Amino acid sequence: MPHTHAHDGGAHVTPPAVRRRLALALAPFALATLVGLVALWPRGDVRIDAGPAAPRYGATVTSVSEEACDDLLDGAQRFSCTQVRARLRSGPDAGDVVTFPAAATAGAPAFEAGDRILVSRAEAEGGAPAYFFVDYERTLPLTVLAALFAIVVVALSRWNGVAALAGLGVSLFVLVSFVLPAILAGRNPVAVAVVGSAAIMFVALYLAHGFHAGTTTAVLGTMCSLVLTGALALVFVEAAKLTGLSSEDALLLQVSAEQVNLEGLLLGGIVIGTLGVLDDVTVTQASAVWELHHANPSFGARDLYRSAVRIGRDHIASTVNTLVLAYAGAALPLLILFSLSNRPFGDVLTSEVLAVEIVRTLVGSIGLVASVPLTTGLAALVVSRGHGTGGPSRARRAVGALRRRDYAPPRAEREWRSE
Repeated sequence: MPHTHAHDGGAHVTPPAVRRRLALALAPFALATLVGLVALWPRGDVRIDAGPAAPRYGATVTSVSEEACDDLLDGAQRFSCTQVRARLRSGPDAGDVVTFPAAATAGAPAFEAGDRILVSRAEAEGGAPAYFFVDYERTLPLTVLAALFAIVVVALSRWNGVAALAGLGVSLFVLVSFVLPAILAGRNPVAVAVVGSAAIMFVALYLAHGFHAGTTTAVLGTMCSLVLTGALALVFVEAAKLTGLSSEDALLLQVSAEQVNLEGLLLGGIVIGTLGVLDDVTVTQASAVWELHHANPSFGARDLYRSAVRIGRDHIASTVNTLVLAYAGAALPLLILFSLSNRPFGDVLTSEVLAVEIVRTLVGSIGLVASVPLTTGLAALVVSRGHGTGGPSRARRAVGALRRRDYAPPRAEREWRSE
């Protein structure tokens, strides 16, 4: 009877007793997640009034020209300015052509005819309203990129890809509808991050990989690793005296939403950021154990564990480097500024701006490393309990003996070789 592939469900068939044990092990985590969602869900008890947002209107650049303009410091002096003309596509003056100046400094937007932009309107006392540039309109390229991403995922993974995209949608929904409003409502950011991450993990993993023992094993490994990551983050954020005030965004948030605990927000960010890589590692390890079992059914729990952990070592070695490079790439302008400051390298690393990233990277990496033996060991136990006693069965040993007998050389040949 041919074996089914490890990802089509048949390979993860386990006895009812093993499934019950897995369900009992998972039940406390699922119940805690559900209770956390109910307890922490924002109910509109805190409203943040940041004032009305300035309306933005779509416009299309029609021309860019160099014109003479007066120096603000000396009206008699003349110099060249860049003037941008754009036709409004929305707003009270839709269809009109408006003009606004463009900065000529390095790194300023370089406008071209046909650019789709967003502008805002400033009312002027006793005169016509003035328009100014806000941002580029990026709806079309981002939509095309998202569609290309979806096509590539579905083309490779087919229905699993569709399910993975649905899981991504659920992840965004949980972040926007639960995590962000709950933190703004003054809930504990660590608790919100852990509960939100658990909810995302349950839905995303089961949607993408199906309801079977392999996914449950990965979920359990992810949950245990998340708890460890959260505990380590709590210890080292406190030990390093990180305040969460290292960025301008945090300072602005403290002014506009003072009920938010910035230190807790930092801890929650570490937990959520780690989840994105954790589920990749745990699913890979669980799948590796099942694939190894189907490649060699005689493997017991110890053989499965040793073989799958070797795969995990290679995975972790590349993943940790990926995390470090990802954070370094995001903070590249900051690193360049530090290199220009001529400060000692040790002072740079221990400043809060970089210390936050160091703690984030190292704590997340420890959680990833721990997830490999945790998930692999659990998967090896589940497979060995579900397909025998943990070692070769009597029938398999008999088949192995017959094969050895079939391929053993005749007695005369053995004696000739022994001489």
